[in-house]
Amino acid sequence: MPRGREPLYLLGLPENGAWFAKESGSACLRFGVRRMFRVKICGITSAADGLAAAEAGADAIGLNFYAGSPRCCSLEVAREIASAVPRGVCRVGVFVDAPASEIRHTAEVVGLDAVQLHGNESVELQRAIRPLPIVRAFRVAGELTAIDEYLTACHLARCEPRMLLLDACQPGALGGTGKTLDWSAIAAGRQHLRGIPLVLAGGLTSENVAQAIQTARPWAVDTASGVEMSPGRKSATKVQAFVAAAHQAFARAAWAR
Repeated sequence: MPRGREPLYLLGLPENGAWFAKESGSACLRFGVRRMFRVKICGITSAADGLAAAEAGADAIGLNFYAGSPRCCSLEVAREIASAVPRGVCRVGVFVDAPASEIRHTAEVVGLDAVQLHGNESVELQRAIRPLPIVRAFRVAGELTAIDEYLTACHLARCEPRMLLLDACQPGALGGTGKTLDWSAIAAGRQHLRGIPLVLAGGLTSENVAQAIQTARPWAVDTASGVEMSPGRKSATKVQAFVAAAHQAFARAAWAR
């Protein structure tokens, strides 16, 4: 892992598995053991874009390790990005149906703070990669009952995710499509998430993120294509506008304080 940049989850892990950070300024310390970040810019492919996201006020970046994505990073590039971003920015690795050994190796080499599982990963795999904090992604097409069933299995296996990310479902795509979710339906089905912090994704931009936050009431938001010039290339102007709009919306929401 990058020298001097130990993953935040290694800085403190009680026996009950709760994750916390002991470094000043960390988003994890500000938001508590389970709420790791508020605004995540995903699909970062260069150190310059990672720094631009951090300077704009994002407290998490996503590094994609799925070979089928135009935003996929090599281990070398991902490590460079992870080393470049300031302390306190959560470095999340995005994986799609990768074996546990690959996830653990990547997390160690790059210095990831958390992993986002964006495929059809099993509960058994989640157990195998502990104590890595998990953001579990679901591509939502309708009701959230399947998530409820998944969380039951996680509870029995004692490997519940730290956060749940909901993305839009589009056949043949695993994210980054620009398609939005039905935010009202997400709000109406929140009981299926069992109190686990919600990360809202799917077609979010600076123009719609405030309405999305007001309607769906997520803990955090995530965007990739909504701040890009082309897949994998971020627009610093769009990133700044998105992060500012998201933080302003959260600041206005009494439930988010």
